[in-house]
Amino acid sequence: MGQVFDLAIIGGGINGCGIARDAVGRGNSVFLCEMNDLASGTSSWSSKLIHGGLRYLEYYEFRLVREALMEREVLWQIAPHIIRPLRFVLPHHTGLRPSWLLRLGLFIYDHLGGRRLLPATRSVDLARDPVGAPLAKGRFTRGFEYSDCFVDDARLVVLNARDAADRGAVIRTRTRAVEARRLDDGWQVMLEDTITGAQSSIKARALVNAGGPWVEDVLTRRAGINAKAKVRLVQGSHIVVRKLYDHDRAYTFQNADGRVVFVIPFQDDFSLIGTTDRDYDGDPSKVKASPEEISYLCQSVNDYLAKPVTPEDVVWAYAGVRPLYDDGASEAKAATRDYVFEFDAPGGLPLLSIFGGKITTYRRLSEEALERLAQYLPGKAKPAGWTGNEPLPGGDLDVSAIPALADELIRNYAFLSRAFALRLAHAYGTRASKVLGDATSANDLGQAFGDTLTEREVRYLIDHEFARTAEDIVWRRSKLGLRLSADEVRALDDWIAAYRGGADRPAREAGGRA
Repeated sequence: MGQVFDLAIIGGGINGCGIARDAVGRGNSVFLCEMNDLASGTSSWSSKLIHGGLRYLEYYEFRLVREALMEREVLWQIAPHIIRPLRFVLPHHTGLRPSWLLRLGLFIYDHLGGRRLLPATRSVDLARDPVGAPLAKGRFTRGFEYSDCFVDDARLVVLNARDAADRGAVIRTRTRAVEARRLDDGWQVMLEDTITGAQSSIKARALVNAGGPWVEDVLTRRAGINAKAKVRLVQGSHIVVRKLYDHDRAYTFQNADGRVVFVIPFQDDFSLIGTTDRDYDGDPSKVKASPEEISYLCQSVNDYLAKPVTPEDVVWAYAGVRPLYDDGASEAKAATRDYVFEFDAPGGLPLLSIFGGKITTYRRLSEEALERLAQYLPGKAKPAGWTGNEPLPGGDLDVSAIPALADELIRNYAFLSRAFALRLAHAYGTRASKVLGDATSANDLGQAFGDTLTEREVRYLIDHEFARTAEDIVWRRSKLGLRLSADEVRALDDWIAAYRGGADRPAREAGGRA
């Protein structure tokens, strides 16, 4: 059987990878398996925000909002290359929430979470301020501007996994947990490589079910346990269009149905619009943005913007399924975003299953999960809370240092354009030079796949960031899929197949420092 791990984790989304990082840093041996790519289930289909959740105040979720608000600046400081402050403009819409209620909510938002670095809310004269220019003329005169943060969600997951692997965790992607059963001395997890079909197994003292939308399936079909908690699958869809305006603010638009829709500057040349909320029934891996949702999002922003957005303007649409805890709310938009644990440990063999959660609170969820498991795990190498003090890979720089880092890359690699250097700095932070290596010219970077993506970067992503396919690279490790043609993506997939030789590379994925 080989090594017996202290902790096995099923699921390579933000919760699973966050727990893996925290647990191995505390001195535990950790194994994590993910049946697809990291972040491929729910964690890469978010609104790309680290935020408190202003609208959750309406549902009196004060604990959740406070925890999320406190986490904004913690996460920004440990990953300033992939997280940045973002100012949101909230226009007052006559006939919807009154201005006094918005002002009160934003006052609570500013003070509930101990904000220190992010700028405070301000009132905005939309008739005079440039942020009012994209709005329908004469319709909105008053508004508010408040702070949250933008995040590259999939990279946040990958960097947690990378750091966990750097500290000794075994990370196996494209590996399905087909069965988990309690033995007299621990858990046995039967595994299947989803590419080769090869079977294997591992043993662990404790098991975490971070299956996301598949959390109940892991419990009932794979572990043979009747779940007490229930998951509510809620579909959230987004659309991306060409940039709708030139300034760097985002917008929060209120809808008559009580929801809000965000318009967010995205990847320099685009605008991200989302999200929807509707119950989902079906295979979570097959969820897609429906024509009705796309029309809803277009109409939502058209109620505010001077220039209309149509479904024909959409260059990319994506959807994800949020595995929320089913608290009995009548509408999907009202279902709690808080996380709930189901825990049992008969015979001292614990299983912890996670329902719900938000990207913003993943680190705190990880800490609480390990607190629940503490008596069953031996690790004491680091105290609780260490993950908020030590940077994620590439994040060991000041929160305002990305432009300076790009300048340094250009000094060291004179063939880089400013845009190329900035992309690398935002994606890899201080590890960008590891991607470029000893290159002295563009030719040294190898084959060019389009829009600054080169062979050397692809090698790095395969060897150190768990990527295996073109989709992994152009939609999760980056968003270059917005810029590459179908032929360029196919050429990338062909190159990867040749590079990998059609064989698996578990040793490179399991460990090795980036």
